Amino acid sequence: MTQLGGYLRNVRDALAHFNPADPASPDTFFRRNLPRLGLADSGGDSGSAALVSQVMTSVPLFLAAGDVVTNLTFHSGQTAANTPTNWWFALYDTQAVPALVAQTADQTTAAWAAFTAKTLALSAPYTVLKTGVYWAAAMVKATAAPSLLGSLVPKPILTGERNLAQSSGSALVATAPATIATPTVQSFAPLVVAS
Repeated sequence: MTQLGGYLRNVRDALAHFNPADPASPDTFFRRNLPRLGLADSGGDSGSAALVSQVMTSVPLFLAAGDVVTNLTFHSGQTAANTPTNWWFALYDTQAVPALVAQTADQTTAAWAAFTAKTLALSAPYTVLKTGVYWAAAMVKATAAPSLLGSLVPKPILTGERNLAQSSGSALVATAPATIATPTVQSFAPLVVAS
């Protein structure tokens, strides 16, 4: 077996199709949970809503020690936020019950239009201390939450597999919960980019 397991071809060639979606400069820091190719709109499937008003949706995001995360970006789909009153993004750590690392400012009634990437700054840049899988989260309180771009994902099949999308909390408003407690697996994972 090689370092790449059973893969027999050049791994750089196998990943080359991701090049057009990456930043032009190799020095630009970013991490994302999904490739930018082949995304769907959660608004196109009523059984796979990415956001529900006042409930937090979180997705796993691999971060390496030394990374400095300043912003989180989520991208709306065909449905804009309808009369938002609170919305924010948050970053949670790698613990079994993930703890809040940082939250963006509450955007209150700021509009989030359809097909719009929203980049929000965390309360302070977070320097990653330990390589691992963190959790990026979004919450919108609105008459109707926006749809998001992302991917349909299956629920865990094998014991020990993590959720690729999950919801937690209820009646959330301006502040992110201290932990991600009792998450419920979801079938739609929104794209998130850390920069």
